Amino acid sequence: MAAGSGCCLRPFSCELGPLSRPDGSAAFLQGVGERSREQLLRQTCEAVLLGRLHPRCSVSLVLQVLGDAGSLLSCCLNAACMGLLDAGLPLGSLFCGVACALQPNGSLVLDPTTRQEQEARAVLTFAIDSAEKKVLMASTKGTCSMEEMQQCIAAAQNAADTIFQFYRDSIRRRYSKS
Repeated sequence: MAAGSGCCLRPFSCELGPLSRPDGSAAFLQGVGERSREQLLRQTCEAVLLGRLHPRCSVSLVLQVLGDAGSLLSCCLNAACMGLLDAGLPLGSLFCGVACALQPNGSLVLDPTTRQEQEARAVLTFAIDSAEKKVLMASTKGTCSMEEMQQCIAAAQNAADTIFQFYRDSIRRRYSKS
C-alpha cells in the first residue's frame, strides 16, 4: 500500500511474559464505553478458546490500559490473543484486532490515532480469525454504507496478515532465547 495513504499499520511491539506470577502474560503496544469493550473482548476470546477440553477450568484475562493513542479496542484484542497464546491455552485459531476509520472525505485509515478517530465519520473495529480470515467480531461507531463496511473488512483482512506475522515473530523471539 502506498505510503501516506493511511492504509498501513503503525508500528507495534510485544513483550511476552512480563509478569512473573500468571501462567501467561503479554504487554502489547500498538500506537497506543468500558463495559461494551469488555463484553466484545470476552465474546471474541470465548469464540476461539477450546474450553470444552478443560470444562472445570476458568480463565481470567486481565488487560491494563497504560495509554490510548487510538485503536484501543484492536490493541486490547491483540493483547488478549497474545496473553492467551503465552499462557499456552488451547485455541481453535488465533485472532487479531484491526481498526479502520472512514474520514469525512471518504478515505480509509487503518489503525487510526485518537485524533483520526475523533475526525472520522465512522470507526470500525474487527476481530479477524487466523484460520479463514473470518470476521469474529465487529464494532462500529458512526455511520457508513454497506460498500464502505465491505471495504473496511477487506482492508482489515489484508492487515491481519501483518499482525499474524508479528505474532509468529514474537513467539519465535521468546522461545529462541537461550
